[in-house]
Amino acid sequence: MISCRQLTRRFGDFTAVDSLSFDVARGSICTVLGPNGAGKSTTVGMLTGLLAPTSGEAIVCGINVAQDPVAAKRMIGVLPEDLGLFDDLTIEEHLELTGDIYELGSAVTRERSERLLEVLGLRERRRTFARGCSHGMRKKTAFAMALLPNPEALFLDEPFEAVDPVTSSVMAGILCSAAARGITVLLTSHILPMADRIANQIVIIRGGRIVMNSRADQITRPLEELYFELAESPVAGDLPWLQANEAGASVPAAKK
Repeated sequence: MISCRQLTRRFGDFTAVDSLSFDVARGSICTVLGPNGAGKSTTVGMLTGLLAPTSGEAIVCGINVAQDPVAAKRMIGVLPEDLGLFDDLTIEEHLELTGDIYELGSAVTRERSERLLEVLGLRERRRTFARGCSHGMRKKTAFAMALLPNPEALFLDEPFEAVDPVTSSVMAGILCSAAARGITVLLTSHILPMADRIANQIVIIRGGRIVMNSRADQITRPLEELYFELAESPVAGDLPWLQANEAGASVPAAKK
């Protein structure tokens, strides 16, 4: 359903994604992990037709994305890195616009929008303009837009970032149910416990290259341990000036 073959993207002399090759089966949830700058968002951009690969190919729903990006986009739902919202549209208007783009018809758009607004806790704020939304509300709006057209595949860039625990749980449940019904999901994340919870497949990227690609049920070590080993180790350090003053000690005045 999703296939990368030697997928590469360069920006001048910098190689952001270097010869990525992996497949995601229909009805699977694949979580792509990696540190900031590893190439996760660039990979999603190429898989969704927002970026042209320098070389290699991306096949989504049987379509070569670079050759026919419009056809590919009609088959997928996307939550992009920048969310893609318009400040002067309300949450509800974003869903109406999505329905128009996918030619769903007003009745279908209205029915699906009502359900999405309800389950994502947006019903009471449906007439809030995007410029007045918190980042979490904007994230939920973009998530709802990705789901509305009933896509064959979902591409979600950091869907769980900046949303509350209840919404995260609801979103995870929606994705698991969608995958069980045959929708293919690829998402990026920094939230390792959530990846461990919902993913059927884990891909770890470092420096634009895959350092691990495994079915989740074949991973026998803690995911955090593997991530620190393969992707990015935490820096051990101390800041000795961070300490409580002894009782009665004066605090130095800040210099003007």
